[in-house]
Amino acid sequence: MNRILLSGFEPFDGEPSNPSLEVSRALSGSDFDGAVVKAIELPVDRYRAVQIASEAITSIKPELFIMFGEAGGRFRVTPERIAINVDDYRIPDNAGNQPCGEPIVEGGAAAYFSTLPIKEIVSSLIERDIPAAISSSAGTYLCNRVFYSTMHLISVERMNTRAGFIHLPYMHRQAISKRHDFPSLALETLIEAGRIAIRVAREKS
Repeated sequence: MNRILLSGFEPFDGEPSNPSLEVSRALSGSDFDGAVVKAIELPVDRYRAVQIASEAITSIKPELFIMFGEAGGRFRVTPERIAINVDDYRIPDNAGNQPCGEPIVEGGAAAYFSTLPIKEIVSSLIERDIPAAISSSAGTYLCNRVFYSTMHLISVERMNTRAGFIHLPYMHRQAISKRHDFPSLALETLIEAGRIAIRVAREKS
């Protein structure tokens, strides 16, 4: 049976929830023309997040791995173009790690590109009136670290898995708790965006 792997992060930086985890959980168990979705929760921990993601992709060997992350402040669903080989954390992770300008993989490639059809995903989202755009910076926090580490593993092990990262805006319930204005999308819209991303990625394989 073909497998699709999704990942989302636990809440961090004082947030009570994380849209990436909500979306991946909502889609877990879904069937896409015979390909079943499995979702994993990643801790906001520099080391354990990579370990869990690596173990999952090695054991499941999915045809597709979409990693989701939270990008509070962004207006759109943003598939990421590239992951870079650096850890430089603005805030500590949930385990207290806060590296400054350190490589993710010593001697590794400077960067890896997503192997998802990001242009087609964005076009399909916009056609469904879901705000979307390609992003060329996944940051230098846990999202970028997991994205880079995953692409590095796929490359080194020559795995037949297409993978990439998609950042999601805040959910409405997160935005209304803020003192200042923040953009947000309904959870139902974010879940539909995840479904569309999976469908387009499989159609364009």
